[in-house]
Amino acid sequence: MPLTPEEPQIHESAQGPRVTPAASRTAQTPRPVPGPRPAAVPRPGRPGPSPAAASRAGGAPRPVPPAQRAPQATPGPVAPTAPSVSAAVPQIQLIPASAEGALDAAEEAVDLLLDTGRAPGDILVLTTGDPHPWAAHELSFGEAAYWALHDAGDDVFYADAAQVQRAAGRPVVVFAANGGPAGATAAALPTAFARAGALLIVCGDAQQINAVLGTGV
Repeated sequence: MPLTPEEPQIHESAQGPRVTPAASRTAQTPRPVPGPRPAAVPRPGRPGPSPAAASRAGGAPRPVPPAQRAPQATPGPVAPTAPSVSAAVPQIQLIPASAEGALDAAEEAVDLLLDTGRAPGDILVLTTGDPHPWAAHELSFGEAAYWALHDAGDDVFYADAAQVQRAAGRPVVVFAANGGPAGATAAALPTAFARAGALLIVCGDAQQINAVLGTGV
C-alpha cells in the first residue's frame, strides 16, 4: 500500500519505530459502498454487443471447442458370425413312388415348385432309369448343345443320374428313382444330395432311399 505525503518513509534501523499518539490520529471516513454498476452504454459510432454475446451474458453455455470435446469411441471390427448349420445342409423330402411312377411324381414336384415361385433355373432333375422326354429331345441335337443349356442355367434341366458328377449344383434337386441298373440309386443319390443347395426331393421306394441315405426321411 503506498505511503501518504504526510508520512514520509523512515527506516526503523536508522531512527527506530515511530509511535503516533492515539489522540492525534483522526478518524477515517468510511468509503461509500459502491452500488450496482449501470449497464454499459455503447459509445457513439461503436457497435453494441452482438446477439451471441448478449445470450452468453444471460447465462447461455458456450459451445465447447472441438479440441476440448471428449473423443468418441470408434467401433472396432465386428467379428464374423459362424454360418448356421441349416444353411449348409439341404432339407430332404421323400415322395413315395414305385419305379414306374417315380418320373410322374418328379414332374408333379417340379410343377409345384414352379407354382410356388421357384425359378426354373433353380431346379435340376435326375433320373436313374429312362430319361425324361425333354432330355431325350435335347440330346438329339448333340451333347455340346445339350450341356450348353445346362451351363446357361435358364430352365429346368433334366439329366441322367449317372452324369450327376458333371451337373453343377442348384438350389433344388429332384431325384427320380425310376429303375435303371442295379445300384444306380445307391451310386448317384449321395452326390445328388451334395448338389442340392437347399432342398432334395427324392421320388421312389422309401425303404431303398432310407437305406442309401442312412436316415429316415
